Amino acid sequence: MIPMNAPTLTDRAALLRNRQRATSNALFLHDQIADELHERLDEVNKSFPSVAVVTGFPDHWSQYFPHATTVADEETLELAPGSYDLVLHVMALHWANDPVGQLVQCRRALKPDGLLICSFLGGQTLHELRSALGQAEANITGGLSPRVAPMGEIRDLGALLQRAGFALPVADATPLSASYETAYHLMHDLRAMGEANALESRLRHPTKRKVIAEAARIYADTFADGDLVKATFEIITLTGWAPAENQPKPLRPGSATTRLADVLNTKETKL
Repeated sequence: MIPMNAPTLTDRAALLRNRQRATSNALFLHDQIADELHERLDEVNKSFPSVAVVTGFPDHWSQYFPHATTVADEETLELAPGSYDLVLHVMALHWANDPVGQLVQCRRALKPDGLLICSFLGGQTLHELRSALGQAEANITGGLSPRVAPMGEIRDLGALLQRAGFALPVADATPLSASYETAYHLMHDLRAMGEANALESRLRHPTKRKVIAEAARIYADTFADGDLVKATFEIITLTGWAPAENQPKPLRPGSATTRLADVLNTKETKL
């Protein structure tokens, strides 16, 4: 559950409306992540008989994991404690009001030595659009309003796994680049993805046409990719294991019996 004093980042009702308007042929980021997850799981020397997928798009994800239990990314997840060998939390954590709470609930749902893989949008996502919209709004209105969710940076997100009690935590980032005819086409695609602005603090009236036109001009001038414009999507993947007695444990600092320089067959020099 969300702590009582925690700020509300996402307007949940607006997010659900945005997702209901999404079209399956625009969910290419979900498709990319699904392919990546299957590759990662193929490399794990372990079977996962019981799988849960936490997602805002259950119909789309059921095609990739047809035997999994799909669960909506509500603040309280419908996950029975200690019931799953694998939990996949996909394309949802960047909208969570309490991301640590989401991870804690996933850990509790795992059996000992169960695996969590959580993939979502990171802080470099749409940095071009954020910059163009911010400059355009400042130029036209003299102010600035929240338009792109403040997604986390990888150096901070890895610590969330430790806070949630996972063992062997790993965080990595995959940058993806897409090209669009104009910024208008990008914004149309974001709506079709269900990723339009659902911030609680967003403006509650339509943006002035002059602001959007100025943003499109700035975008084209600053982020041109030939005759197109580029957009960045950063996929963050967090991997962690539910603690178990038979897992590898990190050695106590200072307990090493072999020098790294000897293993690498190199000469050690002082700083």
